[in-house]
Formats: sequence, C-alpha cells, structure tokens
Amino acid sequence: MTHDHDLVLKPTAAQTEAALNPPPGRNGGDLVVETLAGLGTTTVFGLPGQHALGMFDALRRSDLRYIGLRVENNAGFAADAYGRVTGEAAPLLLSTGPGALTSLAALQEAAAASAPVLAISSQVPTAGLGGGRHGYLHELPDQQASFRGVVKSVHTVRTQSQIPSAIEAAWKSALTAPHGPVWVEIPQDVLLAETPIPVVTGGDAFPDELPPRPELTALAAHLLSNAERPAIIAGGGVVRADGAGKLRALAERLRAPVVTTYGGKGAFPWTHPLSLQSWMEDRHMTDFLEDADVLLVVGSGLGELSSNYHTFKPRGRVIQVEADLGKLESNHPALGIHADARLALQALLETVGEREDESGVERVRGVLDRVEDRIASQELTLEQGLLRSIRAALPPRSLSFWDMTILSYWAWAGFDPRGTNTMHSAQGAGGLGYAFPAALGAAVADPTYPVLAVSGDGGALYGIAELATARQYDLNVTWLIVDDGGYGILREYMTDAFGEATGTELARPDYVALAESFGVPGVRTSAETLETDLAKALGEAGPSVVVLPAVLRMFAATHLE
Repeated sequence: MTHDHDLVLKPTAAQTEAALNPPPGRNGGDLVVETLAGLGTTTVFGLPGQHALGMFDALRRSDLRYIGLRVENNAGFAADAYGRVTGEAAPLLLSTGPGALTSLAALQEAAAASAPVLAISSQVPTAGLGGGRHGYLHELPDQQASFRGVVKSVHTVRTQSQIPSAIEAAWKSALTAPHGPVWVEIPQDVLLAETPIPVVTGGDAFPDELPPRPELTALAAHLLSNAERPAIIAGGGVVRADGAGKLRALAERLRAPVVTTYGGKGAFPWTHPLSLQSWMEDRHMTDFLEDADVLLVVGSGLGELSSNYHTFKPRGRVIQVEADLGKLESNHPALGIHADARLALQALLETVGEREDESGVERVRGVLDRVEDRIASQELTLEQGLLRSIRAALPPRSLSFWDMTILSYWAWAGFDPRGTNTMHSAQGAGGLGYAFPAALGAAVADPTYPVLAVSGDGGALYGIAELATARQYDLNVTWLIVDDGGYGILREYMTDAFGEATGTELARPDYVALAESFGVPGVRTSAETLETDLAKALGEAGPSVVVLPAVLRMFAATHLE
C-alpha cells in the first residue's frame, strides 16, 4: 500500500546538473535569499549591519527587491504593513545586538495585530553562541531570549545545511493562524562562508489550517438560530483571515447587528443597515451588546479597547471564535471555538438557520442615534469635520495608516474605512511611530493607489528619517502631521488626572521646511483647507507632507461613569 506521503519526486536532469555544479562565489547568505525566493518572496525590508553583510551581499545576486529603511524599528513597521496588506510573510533582514533589539517594538505590534513578519537576524560567530562572554561586537549572552516572549517562534541556525529548513519552518509558523512575527538568527561565519550546497530551487511551507470542531459549531449554530437578540463583535481576526464576505452573509442570514473592533475595522460594511460601526468606547454600545441574548465574538479576545476598558459585562450566552488559543475565554466565559475566523464562519453558514426577525435594523439605528446625540452634546465639531475632510479626500480604495494620536482615536471609532483591510493602526501594542513607515511598506506592496499616513507631531518625530526612504524609492505616501506642540493625548490625560501636565510639551521643527529639505513637497493647511490640500497631495505621484496645526480634544470617556 502506497501513501501520498511516501511519494518522493525524482529530480530532473536539469536539477541534477545544477546540484552537481552550483555557481561559484555563493555563501550562506545566498541560501537565505534563495530560500526566500523559493517560498515566493519578491520583496525584503531591513537595514544592513556588520554581522549581516553576507545576507546583504547575496541580495546583489538575487532578483529580490530590497527596501532599506533608516531605523530597524521602522523597517519592522514597514514589513508589518506589507504582511497585513499582502497576507504574505514579510522578510525583515537585521543585524546582531543593537540592530536586532531596535526592532522589538515593531515586532510586538506585529504580534498584537497578527501581522506575518519573518525577521532574519545575524548572530555573533558560531563560537560565541551559548552564553560565553567572548567580547564579540554586538554580543548578547542570549539574543533569542529577548525575542522569545514577543514572537511566535524562534529558530537558531548553526550550520548552512540548516538554513533552508529553518526559514521554511519560520515561514510556516508566521502564516499559520493566528499570523504573527517569527525570529530566525544565523551566525556571521555561517552567512559569510562559501557554500558547496546546491542552489535552493523551491519551497513548500504551506501553513496548517485551523478548522473549528464540528460539535462546537453545531451548538453555536443552534444558539444563534434560536436567539431573540443576537449580535456580533467582529475583530481583527476576521480581517486577517479574509472572512469579511462570510461574516456579512452570516449577519444577513441571522439579521444580527455587527460592531467591528478597532482592529477589525472594515470587517463589515460601515453603511450596512446592520452595521453598529465601531463605537466600542461608548456606553450606549456597551449596553446594547450586554443586552444580546447570544453574542458571537469572532477574531477578538475582548481586550481592553474592545470591552470599553473591561466594563463590558455580557448577560447572554457568548460564543467566541479565536485562533489564538491563549485568548479563548481569557476575559469572559464562552462557548470557545479555537479556529480560524474564515473557516468558523463558513461552518456556521453551512449550519445556521435563517432568522425572520427584522427588528435588528431598527435597534441599530436607535443605538447609533444615541451615540450621535452624545457626541453632538460635547461640541466637537472640529474633530468630526477633520474626519469628514480626510474621508472626502482619500480615494475609496486607498489604504490609511494611523499613529497613536488623538485624531486616530477618533478614527478608530468614527472613520469609515470603505473596504476590508484598508485601515490600519498601532492599537495592537500601542507604540508611537507606526503610521509613516507602515504606510511606506503598504505603498511598496501596492503602488497603484496613494497611501495616507496620519501622525501627531510627537509620533512623527519617531519616523522623520524615513522621509529619506520615501524619496529614495519614490513611494506614493502622503503624510498628514497634526501638530499640537506635544503629546496631545497625554497632555489631556495628565491635566484631567493631576490638574497639569508634565513632560508633554515638545520643541519641534518646521515640518514643511524639513520635508522639503528631503526633496519631499510639503504644505501647511488648516481645518478649512484640509480636504483640498490633502486631495491635491494624494493626487500627485510620490511622497508628500501635509501639516495641520491644531489642538484636538477627545470625546468624553464612558467607562469611568
């Protein structure tokens, strides 16, 4: 009896000839780039360093496109966005010690947002592995220990023959649900040594599927079909799994209202009659969700931002679909289904009954009206007007990337992304500096539409060096910088809590002049001219900067009431 896994493909004559006579001048770095190419990679991000030069020299002999950023953390953000947009594992090439460690904040964001990033770092020479203190440049006693609590998996290479398999295993790990960053480290001498190993000609690292258990989806379908007031919370897992279409079909069959978390923006159409949009920090929304007799949570762990700062207390039955086993029932008891969101939604679609109750649409309109009235009572017309201006200026299919800044917090709740997988922010880990380098990565992934980045002046200073990157590669990114002279949200938090703020005020450059010094067009705008100026910048090829001097306010929180 022959099993499929017993079948081994015989090499062709051409493959045998190539194996017997590999081209001269190759090193361990060539094995890295050949493996990446065999897995389907076309683009890599990174920053060279002394121990990693073998990898970067090998790029010269490959067809891979290299996008070099100026800071490793920014390179990580660019790779993160590339992975989110393409669904591919985005290679991030780094050097040892300080270079590697500088990427940690970006890798934490990728982990929190389930973005597939394949970080490949050099290491000190093989003799320095194991914790001995040899005094090598950039030496750490245990480099991988710094990454083990951040990434999905860690892979250390000690010989050239291990390179293809280690990278394939990491690739598979990055793309197995839940997606996330992975870490491969290769010693300097392994990368530099000439290699007799044949050219890597292919790679099959298909990720494992994560289907739901059928007895669980059967029970979930029964509960949803017979619910009186079903509702759905759609998280980032729906977007990463490309499950938006199946979510819509399920919601329409159940006549169930849908709210998207901040990480799940775009998982459900904003203007759909059943759309509760994304007002997750509003007590009216929290009350509505608590009143559901059956609540389906798909691709969300119901963490701090998705639970109105843990004030959400569901009274009905909760069904939670989550690919990250550690998040399953981590905040609320539920019928926990450990599965990829798309596969679980498909299973539910195949078994759920159709509900005839049309009251969901009226209930959605009622809660959105109450939210709108609450916001209107706070006289925040400036902030709402800015969101409308940005939405009007941004082409419908364009991607947008938002930093941790007041206008972004407004956008989490009140911005229509007009599409699945089009709006991204750093709310997963909450670090500053994400928007602009991430937008650059997205522009590399899809140059056909302009990309928007939105930052405050504090966050902008984290990535200002990447104006050089934007100009060097002529990337089609418009950067909107809201300049309020400091860390605006922290100023607001501290003033509310302590009566005055400390450490929040910033000296900052003339951003227009600074952009122009990089050869990037810049313009200073106002609330009245933002739509026109932003549309013009987005309509012109290449990078641009739009600076909006404005002090913004947040809508009042409800979790403290």
